[in-house]
Amino acid sequence: MDRIMTKTLAEIYIQQGHFEEASEILKALSEKDPSDMEIQKRLMELSEKLKRSSPLTDESIRTTEEKIRLLERWLANIQERKRG
Repeated sequence: MDRIMTKTLAEIYIQQGHFEEASEILKALSEKDPSDMEIQKRLMELSEKLKRSSPLTDESIRTTEEKIRLLERWLANIQERKRG
């Protein structure tokens, strides 16, 4: 089933931290309506957020062990959120 691409769905993805998915939706919406300044603005904001939130590509994380620790923290946070 194809996703229904809407601004609302993109915002939900952003709130959930799924920035790549939100970006895909906003890019598709932008292609359909390039004059929508709200979409353009949100795409720019999201682009900046994606640049800042990619720690696995950050030079400060050099070792495999550091990457594993980061991913383990992410997993723990996800599990904690599921528990409520």
